[in-house]
Amino acid sequence: MERHLAAILIADVVGYSRLSRIDEEDTRIRFHTDLSEIFEPQIAEHHGRLVKTMGDGLLVEFHSVVDALRCAVGVQREKARRNADASREQRFEFRIGINLGDVIVEGDDIHGDGVNIAARLEALAEPGGIAISGSAYDQLRTKLAVGFVSLGEQKVKNIPEPVRVYRVVLDPAAAGKTVAAPRTRGTGLAAAVAAAVAAILAGAVLWWQPWTLVWPEPPPRRIAYPLPDKPSVAVLPFINVSGDQTQDHLARGLTDDLITELSKVSGLFVIARHSVLAMRSSEATAQDVASELGVHYVLEGSLQRADSRLRINVKLIDAMTGHSLWAERYDRQYRDLFAVQDDVIGKITSALEVKLSQSEQDRLSRIPTDNLEAYDNYLRAEQEGLIYSDVNTYRRTLSFYQKAIDLDPRFADAHAGIARVAVDVWRNDYNFLWSAAVARKIAYDAAGEALKIDPNNARAHTVLALLQLVDGRDTEALDSAHRAVAAQPSDAEAYGNLALILAHTGSHQEAIAEMQRALRLDPSPPPSFQLLAGIVFYTARDNDRAIPLIEAARDALPDAEPAREYLAAAYARRGDAARAAAEVGKLKALFPEANFTYYSYLYDYWGKEDLAYHLAGLKAAGVPEWPFGFAGAAPDRLSEADLAGLIDDKTWIGKHKNGTEFLQAFDTAGNTAYRTANTSITGMAEIRGDQLCEKIGGYFLDRMVCGYVYRNTTGEQTDKDYIHVTPQALKFFSLER
Repeated sequence: MERHLAAILIADVVGYSRLSRIDEEDTRIRFHTDLSEIFEPQIAEHHGRLVKTMGDGLLVEFHSVVDALRCAVGVQREKARRNADASREQRFEFRIGINLGDVIVEGDDIHGDGVNIAARLEALAEPGGIAISGSAYDQLRTKLAVGFVSLGEQKVKNIPEPVRVYRVVLDPAAAGKTVAAPRTRGTGLAAAVAAAVAAILAGAVLWWQPWTLVWPEPPPRRIAYPLPDKPSVAVLPFINVSGDQTQDHLARGLTDDLITELSKVSGLFVIARHSVLAMRSSEATAQDVASELGVHYVLEGSLQRADSRLRINVKLIDAMTGHSLWAERYDRQYRDLFAVQDDVIGKITSALEVKLSQSEQDRLSRIPTDNLEAYDNYLRAEQEGLIYSDVNTYRRTLSFYQKAIDLDPRFADAHAGIARVAVDVWRNDYNFLWSAAVARKIAYDAAGEALKIDPNNARAHTVLALLQLVDGRDTEALDSAHRAVAAQPSDAEAYGNLALILAHTGSHQEAIAEMQRALRLDPSPPPSFQLLAGIVFYTARDNDRAIPLIEAARDALPDAEPAREYLAAAYARRGDAARAAAEVGKLKALFPEANFTYYSYLYDYWGKEDLAYHLAGLKAAGVPEWPFGFAGAAPDRLSEADLAGLIDDKTWIGKHKNGTEFLQAFDTAGNTAYRTANTSITGMAEIRGDQLCEKIGGYFLDRMVCGYVYRNTTGEQTDKDYIHVTPQALKFFSLER
């Protein structure tokens, strides 16, 4: 005869006989519906085994009594939700008893005192309630977010020794509390229990107030950041349990979408995706994650896809106690993915008692696309775009976004994705994809299309704000940046973008405050965001914060020119000449033409004081005035009259300092055409004093850029008569004869 220790759960329908007399067939249907829709999913999620059903009840075995109670709590909470609108007479309720004890195994069946005690406990439970034995309580009392009422020792049928009995209090306000049922004369056990529950909840009022986060026991470990004054959540990366790595992007996409959607709720504080992705490979517990990221709640889950079927398990954990507030298993068709997301969002906001405004409800109810193939391509683009590293990554990202748009032209998020890539290409002059002029137009058009489809698209507003800033439309840029934050109140990217615009429009202290908020939302930001944060702090004259962030970005992205540029200036401002010079050396290796005249044109949309501050820092660091450190002799500089003879229907033939051969033609109307083996561009040219100025479409934001022409007395490229120095190039040339 086999024996072992087990956690036993027995459930029974309250008033089954009465309900059967009313409608026997309907009662059986309701029992089996609850069995398949509520009990069986909960039993499977908590690793139980349904031993058998017994008329109007069921017997379940668990290896863990914690799992047994979690299952019971999940069942009763779901039943309470389903019964909320039913009359008292029509409610279909269960009593549940749980015991931890010895059982006898015979085939698939179990019996013995361990099972008998669970049956007696079930009879002592209230309708919709749970009763547990003292042996179970001893293992459970601090492990779940429930309270307990001790009924003391109870004499139960066919069990020789009295059994300690506890009723479970499901109200979250009672979590962690155990009280004894008061001895009341003439009122009975039910009244005594009711009085005990009231005592728990009354006492709880003294310490439990929503979102003040004052708990009866201190958090399990030090929290890295002060907890926000609203419910704070980290959505951990969903685990793909399909055994098929090609579905990894779907698990990551579900994670990202939940973060994005929750970020639209002003009543929540939601950690950015990069910071939670940093925890992906860790074996950290929910408490570890909460401690590291400074949140109260952690959402975790898994995803499994098999052809058109999708199974998703989700759990919301109170990391201060380790207890599960809510858990759900979804077994749906893949086409129901957005419905599952909506349900998860609704359950989380409900569990955390967050009220949604009408505009938030409208935003959350919007389905991004009804074409799941388009959505799949969008998810792939988002994963490619986590860290833009090279031209091939950009191209793959754009390809996936474009496929999504081809499948659904009204997919706003995909248009916004293209806008984000285009503005990045434009700002960083990545002309291996598009010229600056083309990238700028694509960014404007794509952001505009996204906002036509979805006026609350935060990413599109962010892109538009950057474009408006560089175009010198500061008021519009600030308005767009604020719209992005309003559309997605927990979006670190939106706050970081707002901080950048505030920094470059002279509001330095506000910029610092907004960037601090962004970094709180994304405490482990990606290198590109670290660089952005560093630039904001540097511009706001806070080098103590700026330098560590830019150093981290430089170390992660060693070929990022802006990191070298800003670090050189920041080191120089701090008086660290050696480090400043080292960064200038690295900058010249990446960008040999580096010079502060170039930066004066590139950043001329900044405020005058900020631009002067940065240029002085670059000069102090050793960045030269002109490309390759060229400094022409004043007697060799051509005058206004001399310049006219060089561009009036003339053609230059020459070679760049870097060896590139070129030809440049000028007509009498001020038009110019420039050509190399790989480039052909046109623009305008004019003389301003002793400077030759040119405007080439797409370069320096279509602004007129000026330089000088010198007679070539350097001894370099002696077959060329002149030197043309501009912020972009150093060219040696002669007139075509």
